[in-house]
Amino acid sequence: MPFTLPPRTPSGPRRRSLLASAAGAFVLVGCSAPEPSTDTTVHSPSAADRARARAALDSESLAARYAAVITSHPPLAARLKPLRAEVVRHAQAFGGSGTAGSRPSASGSPSASASAHPSPSLTVPAQEKDALADLATAERTLADQRTKALLTVPGELARLLASVAAAGAAHAFLLTEGAK
Repeated sequence: MPFTLPPRTPSGPRRRSLLASAAGAFVLVGCSAPEPSTDTTVHSPSAADRARARAALDSESLAARYAAVITSHPPLAARLKPLRAEVVRHAQAFGGSGTAGSRPSASGSPSASASAHPSPSLTVPAQEKDALADLATAERTLADQRTKALLTVPGELARLLASVAAAGAAHAFLLTEGAK
């Protein structure tokens, strides 16, 4: 009579039981409430909130620049009002009021700066061509800033920044080459 070994029954839990337990523990850990932070930065705005607020302010400043040019050069109003309306919508999309630049104070002196962040008293070049070039430069500068910021903000805000940057580049084209 041949000697046979009795069937071996493993002692302890089986592999399936261990995997099921590990998966359950993972789910429970993922569902647990986060620990309260003792960090003092909890109440400060996030980087995304700061970027959104900055983008809104930049768009409002650009809208004010458009309004100043429209006031100084009324013949350009038909051409610039649709672009300014877009810039106002951009400010609103970023959470701004979109009301900046409704009553600009513009002078006919040449502009000293082509920055996207104009001073409180906006200066507009006396020549229409120069005023359009100033706006185009401001649009390009702001579009470049927004493109650079894409890597530092989360997904939805990055998509919005990319869209508005593309619109700004199109505005710059329309203000310069589009007029030829």
